[in-house]
Amino acid sequence: MATTVFTSVETHGENQNTKTLPINLPLDFSSIQSLPESHAWPESNNDDQIENNNDGSSSLALPIIDLNDPNAMEQIGHACEEWGAFQLKNHGIPKSVIEELEMQTKRLFDLPKEQKMKALRTPDYPTGYGTFWMTPLFQQHMWQEGFTIFGSSEDDAKKIWPHDYQSFCDATKKFQDESKVLVEKLIHLSFKYLGISEEEEENWIGPKNHAGAIQLNSYPICPKPENAMGITPHTDTSTFTLLHQSQISGLQIFEDGSGWLTVPLVPNTVVINTGDVLHILSNARFKSALHRVTVNSIKHRYSMVYFYKPIMDHVISPLVSNNAHDDPRFRALTYKEYADIKGKNFNKALSFISVKQD
Repeated sequence: MATTVFTSVETHGENQNTKTLPINLPLDFSSIQSLPESHAWPESNNDDQIENNNDGSSSLALPIIDLNDPNAMEQIGHACEEWGAFQLKNHGIPKSVIEELEMQTKRLFDLPKEQKMKALRTPDYPTGYGTFWMTPLFQQHMWQEGFTIFGSSEDDAKKIWPHDYQSFCDATKKFQDESKVLVEKLIHLSFKYLGISEEEEENWIGPKNHAGAIQLNSYPICPKPENAMGITPHTDTSTFTLLHQSQISGLQIFEDGSGWLTVPLVPNTVVINTGDVLHILSNARFKSALHRVTVNSIKHRYSMVYFYKPIMDHVISPLVSNNAHDDPRFRALTYKEYADIKGKNFNKALSFISVKQD
């Protein structure tokens, strides 16, 4: 069974909130032969999946966008409006950077649990090893273990590898640096699509206005995946989120009126999804993608995620109107205020800052 400890810090891949919540420690997956009751979810949680065609494809497909396409800006804007997500090729992150982080991620999670526990998150130190931030909000636990990095990974890596930490640190830094460059290009294109001025754009990029975080995830082989949940449905508290899936798919995006669509592995692409911040800035014109992670009984799955978000005291509010008669749909507040609301109210957070429309 999973162990529970209490902490005053809630760790999200994108934010940190200060309130007392239990943190559920990951299982020692190497010793598990059957699905524990603590990790068994109702089968109904896996309903409403979009059925595939005979060739494995779906009648609905997440857009694949070439960043070098002259029409990339319009394609990105349409994808954010319709899906809140897309797959991106010719994204500019070197393949070697992704492959090195993938290798280091496997190296980390293949360690014995007692070694990973040396970098366990604590009440005063919300980075390192643990479960996904929302785990304490549910009775059932998720079939997942994670490693969170804000800024440098060196302090946590030294706890695990006292004399062999540098390669891990180098890999996470390169991925973070390259992801930041890419996401800021996407912010530029999406702001231009929305008609937001370059002067306003400067308030949302750069080291003084943004913070980045990396979340490494491990989803071990599961003995009964139809009753397990990798990560429960949620939206991200970010501007944009960048994801690399390793070797096997598991990410699903919810499409209104249709159901859950599995995002397939497409070589040399990364998955991009819009978070709550861009949903607010666009005055609800861009979707904040509702997504989840499934697990499987065949292969251990890993993912590497980069979150781009404002700094804590940055004020977020709608920057555009969808038409001349469209008033702001959300009230202005700091990012920290919104992160606190998200931590308490989860997927209902946006409703707590909505402005009633006449």
